[in-house]
Formats: sequence, C-alpha cells, structure tokens
Amino acid sequence: MAVSHSVLSAVFSDESPDYRFPSEPDVGDSVRIRLRVAKDSAERVILLFESMTVGTMMNKTKSDDFFDYYEAGIICSENEVVYRFLIECPDGTKIAFDKSGVRADEHHIPDYNPAYSFRFIPGFHVPGWAKGSVQYQIFPDRFCNGDPSNDVADNEYYYIIGHSKHIADWNAVPTDTDIRAFYGGDLQGILDKLDYLQDLGIETLYLNPIFVSPSSHKYDCQDYEHIDPHFGVITDDVDHVMQSWEKHNGYAPKYIRRVTSMENLEKSDDLFAALCQELHRRNMHIILDGVFNHCGSFNKWMDHEGIYLGKAGFQPGAYQSIHSPYRSYFHFNDSSNGRSPMYEGWWGYSTLPKLNYESSPELCEEIYKIAEKWLSPPYCIDGWRLDVAADLGHSAEFNHKFWKTFRDRVKAINPDAVIIAEHYGDPTAWLNGQEWDSIMNYDAFMEPVTWFLTGMEKHSDSYRDDLYQNGSAFFGIMADKMARLKYPSLMCAMNELSNHDHSRFLTRTNRMIGRTTTLGPEAAAAGINKGVFREAVTIQMTWPGSPTVYYADEAGQVGWTDPDNRRTYPWGHEDQGLIDLHRDLIRLRRELPVLRDGSIKPLMAEYGRIAYARFNEESRCIVAVNNTSGWTDFRLFARDAGAKEGETFFRRIQTTQDGHVTETEVCGTVSEGYLTFDLPPFSSVVLSSAMPESK
Repeated sequence: MAVSHSVLSAVFSDESPDYRFPSEPDVGDSVRIRLRVAKDSAERVILLFESMTVGTMMNKTKSDDFFDYYEAGIICSENEVVYRFLIECPDGTKIAFDKSGVRADEHHIPDYNPAYSFRFIPGFHVPGWAKGSVQYQIFPDRFCNGDPSNDVADNEYYYIIGHSKHIADWNAVPTDTDIRAFYGGDLQGILDKLDYLQDLGIETLYLNPIFVSPSSHKYDCQDYEHIDPHFGVITDDVDHVMQSWEKHNGYAPKYIRRVTSMENLEKSDDLFAALCQELHRRNMHIILDGVFNHCGSFNKWMDHEGIYLGKAGFQPGAYQSIHSPYRSYFHFNDSSNGRSPMYEGWWGYSTLPKLNYESSPELCEEIYKIAEKWLSPPYCIDGWRLDVAADLGHSAEFNHKFWKTFRDRVKAINPDAVIIAEHYGDPTAWLNGQEWDSIMNYDAFMEPVTWFLTGMEKHSDSYRDDLYQNGSAFFGIMADKMARLKYPSLMCAMNELSNHDHSRFLTRTNRMIGRTTTLGPEAAAAGINKGVFREAVTIQMTWPGSPTVYYADEAGQVGWTDPDNRRTYPWGHEDQGLIDLHRDLIRLRRELPVLRDGSIKPLMAEYGRIAYARFNEESRCIVAVNNTSGWTDFRLFARDAGAKEGETFFRRIQTTQDGHVTETEVCGTVSEGYLTFDLPPFSSVVLSSAMPESK
C-alpha cells in the first residue's frame, strides 16, 4: 500500500537554523540535524552520510498535533559533511529525502543523486550583513550627473573606430557606439541620491567599474589604483581636444591631462572615500566591480596608446618597450621588434588584453594589493564582485590557486568583506569555503523566474513555450540549481531580474524576441505587462538570497540587451507606482524577517500558478503568484508550512495589473490544513500569519 501524499509532503528539512543548528558550524562544533515527518508515519529515521550504508539513527525529540521531529548530532571535523535522510515506514515503505525532495519505494531504498545531498563545510562563513541584503546595482555613467564639470568631452580621445562623444540629452537611448558615448553620471550624482536610495530601503550599493577607463562600461581598466576623474573630480584640465581626423591618443592632450594628473586622481579618490564614509554612516555597504581577468589596451601596464609614455611617475608600458617592468603581465606572440601588436586578448579583443598571471608573480601581487587598497582606509569597501572570475588565468588549477590566495588576502584585511563572482553554470568547484562566497544568481534565480513569467531567455534572444507558465518546471529548475549552492552562498547570492548584460525584465514581459538592431529601441516598451513585472518583484523580495535591483528598474525603465539595457535613470519621468512597490516590499521584508532567513517550501506548482511558503518556528508567510489572464483559485496545504488549524492569514501586500495595495485584511483561515483564496489576473500576494503591529 503506497504512502499517502500528505505523508510525503510532510517530510521536510533544510539548512536553515531551524533544521541544522548551528547552520554554519566551525571545526569541532557539535551540530544537531533535524527532520520533520508526519505524525506517527515513521518506524525508523536514519541520517545517511557519504554512502548508502553509513549513517546514524535519529531520535524523536518532539511532536505536535501533526508532525514528529527527529534529530541526530555530529561533531565536525575539517571535512565537508554530506548527508541525506532515509525514513522507514511501519508498512515497510522506504522514503528518501534530500534537496530534490521525497522519493518512496515499497521494497527498496530509492536511488539518490549525490548532487542533491545536503552539505556544509565547517568554518565556511559569509558576512552576516550580506545575507539577504537588499542591493542596488548602479551603472555609474547612467544613474545621475551630479557634476557636469567632469563630463567626457566630444573628441576628447579616440577609441574603437571613433571619438568620444558627450550625450547632451540625458533621455537619449543608447546606440551601437555606446562604448564611447557618455551621459555624465558620476559619484557626486550617487551621493546626491543617497536619500532616495535609503528611503527606498537599499542596504548595499554594487557599482559597475569605476576605475580609470576609456569606455562607458569600464570593463577595460586603464588604472586600477585610481577612480576615473570623469566619475570624480577634474580641476587640472586643458581645453584642447582632438581634431576629427586625429586618431592617435598620444595626441589627446585633454584626455591625457585628465587621467594622468595626480591632482585629478587623488581628488577623485578622495571623493570616493567620502562616498564610502557616507554610506557607512548610514549603515549601508558598498561592493566594487573587480575586473581582474583582463584589463584595457589603454592600461598603464600595456599603454598601447602611448598615453603614459614619458610621463613623470609612470614606467614604460609593455607595448612600448620590451624592457617594461610590466612585460611579463601579458603574453606577446612576437616581441622581435619590441613593439609587437600581437598580444593575447580576452576572446581575441585587442582592447581587452588578458592578464598573464602564470608568468608573473609580480602581477599576482599587484592585483592582491589593489584588492587590499580599496578594502582599507579611507575607503573600506565591503566587498568585491568579480568579473568573469572563472576565466582568470589559463588553467583551472591556477584559477583556484589564485582565488584562494585572493580570499586569504581579502579576509585578512576585512573578515566581513564579501566576495561575489560573476558565473554562468555550476559554481560548486569555487564555493568550497576557500574561494568565492557566492555568485550572481543567474541559474537559480534570474533564468527560472524569467522563463516562468515570460517564457523569454534573459537576453530576449529566444522564447521557450515549454517553460512559460510551467510551475512544475519553475520549482524543478530552482531545486536543481539551488542545490549547487551551500547555505551560506545561497543566502547572499545576488538575485537579479535585470543587469547590464541582459535585457531589462520589464522589456521581457512583452515576450518579443529581439534587440535594438532588429526591432529598434521603441519596441523595448511595446506591449510590456507591468502586472507581470510586479509579480517578478514580489518573487525577488521574498526568495532566499540577496535581492539586487538594477538601477531604474524600480522606475519603470525598459531596454533590450547590451547596450540598450544601459539607458539612463528617468529622473522626472519615473513610474512612481513601481517605486512605491519596491519600497513597500522592502519594508515588508524588514518587518517580516522570515522573508529573509526562513525555510522555503513549494505549496503549488501548476500552469500559470505557483505558491510557496517562507516559515520558521515562530512565523510563516505565503507567497502566491497568478501569471494567467483570468481570476484563479488557490487552495494551499498551509499545514506543510507549520500552519495550525484555525490559524488566520492576513494579506500584507497584493499586486495587480494596475498597481498594488498594502492595506492589511484577513485573507482566510486554515481549515483541515488548507488555506483558500483567489487572485485576479497577473497578480501576486504576500500573506502573513502575523498581524502587523499598529503604528
């Protein structure tokens, strides 16, 4: 006789403090591991370790009206602990449980996949402030122009088949020459808008690169040791710009003066220090973008353009001399003439010289010192986001060696600094407690949310009808990809809907395949569905991890993928309703800590409808999403979230196609384990079992 669905759905454990305590143990700690099962459903419960035959019996430690709780203890060695559960029922049925869920067999122990085992590494901790921190990503040139005197000038220099261009119209959309087009956003603009960001509820700023660089995106660093004066302060300047026919940057006097003047560089560094200090005064944090796999051809170590040639205080660049102290920083294919253009570029791009770490211990030390500099006073940044981190070096062996040393050096300066890597694919090899803390969460957040709500790929390059509105696929993908993240990493993973590399989520809601080059910039706003966007923000603010808002998403900005996703913040043209939604959801997240650190369990996975619970021993929330065009009923087995019979749930926030409401009202009462309610088209709701305190 097969076990009932209610018995299977009752089985639960995870890596939160309610089910593993401490959840992030150290070597030598005694750890208690807990499993919940339906009351009187288990004959024996076994905690299994590395193999199916090694385990320990778990003891029943408490019971309530509907559940029994079993626990077992272990003492941590230095080794990773890998475990799962086996339940033997009175009728002989065996139930296996791990991160993939439950599997039952009447006669045999169910098969298992080690990839879905629960895991922890004793001693692996991430900063407490980073767990669940609400972040805001800023592409500095497009956020706010606080100081027009530092704006890049027309024809200031020549880069990638064209001269630099100042865009006078703040609201103009980016074009295919965006890499050398500048709108004037800067650090002063960020300082000017800190009240806005703090009022929104932002806790951490993540800035795209801000070091000296000739591009608008600045992933082609020219000088890691200084803030770009075009983002900072320019007081030492000349008037002369390049003529339209001039292409050699050795004759770009305005640019050379601006980016090599120590007066400008030091004042720009000072302004950044003031920004960091003001953020910390407000109990906010800041993360910088570290582009250490490659630099730019303008970089003073390479100096392809001769910008630093003969300048006091600067050594000859590797492109300018085979005797340069930086020659080993790069791989030159032919150095016979001393000025060979044949050096290795990342993905073959000559403007992005790949750094040649294996041949240069000096380069490794330079980068470690750069990381340390910005973590130290007077800046004291709170962490690094690492660009294309898995690409660094020329072998997996060296890559891991480098990041281990990088972590040691970073944590020695500030043990509470966070290390977040950009990574696509399985990050398991780096999330070992010795390298990265976590990742930008494409696989276990951005992609599955996008597939379910829009059917679109994150660049708007393709559409998947099989994943659109597929609730089962949504939770299946989430479970699969989240299993790769250990609990500390999951809690501080960057959960983004949009960023500088992908189309904006609001544009994805139009479900159109396209880019600016194929459909034009106007189409990015055509047919968008703000109701679907509101659903996405609700998920973002209630899912485990660190919700990270891409600047201007909250204001209703649209955009195809790079470079159209880098449109300016629409000051004066904001969608105030969407801003209010973000503020209200962030406020609710603060008011209900269970949304930040509670367990998560799916309650419904159907076509166009999903629901999940965030819960702990003290409280519980239920999040429901109706991604269909009609009203729909939800009948959720809230008992699986620990809800008691007769427990009342209150609506705390509800989104619709037209807006959102925050007035608290009774949604329903649990009866026979179920909570029933309905939702309008393209809507979402957050329910809480706790009545809000009166103000």
